[in-house]
Amino acid sequence: MPVVTVRTVEGISAEKKEQLMDRITLALKEVLGKNPEATHVIIEEIPPENWGIRGKTIASIQSGK
Repeated sequence: MPVVTVRTVEGISAEKKEQLMDRITLALKEVLGKNPEATHVIIEEIPPENWGIRGKTIASIQSGK
């Protein structure tokens, strides 16, 4: 039973999440032969003020600060 966790900044549409889950599930089937019925995909959305890169939060980068 594979479990895949994707961490990303919040704001992804439900449609995009479904598409991502479908493609990840398909990749596990094609590459590793895993059963799609037993594949779990978890999307963890992190608020942009709680995620940092290059010493700044994503929120400050998005706002141009």
